[in-house]
Amino acid sequence: MAVLYRIGEEDSRPWGHWIVVDVGKRHAVKRITVKSGARLSLQYHRGRDEVWTCIQGSGVATIDGNEVPLVSNGSVFVPKMAHHRMANTGKEDLIIIETQLGETLDEDDIIRVEDDFGRG
Repeated sequence: MAVLYRIGEEDSRPWGHWIVVDVGKRHAVKRITVKSGARLSLQYHRGRDEVWTCIQGSGVATIDGNEVPLVSNGSVFVPKMAHHRMANTGKEDLIIIETQLGETLDEDDIIRVEDDFGRG
């Protein structure tokens, strides 16, 4: 079991920003901010499931090719190995609480399939 996140750890990305707000033996919680018009890479994880809960804005979660609209107070489950991404479709920042659940909780468990910013 690998949990490498630390509470307060944060990073800026071309699409926005994330910060770790809680960590446990089998979970990590991030607050993710996605800029208007931006989207995360299409990716999957081998070691974790995720739950995304929207707390501000509007977006579209794509999970294995299925598009799910997401608005404030809505949530979506992202199973391990599912190809997924989040896109901000609104004019304000999209803020998501991401709960990661599983055996591997770190940035090394991101396998990018497609990326708007040329990251591998």
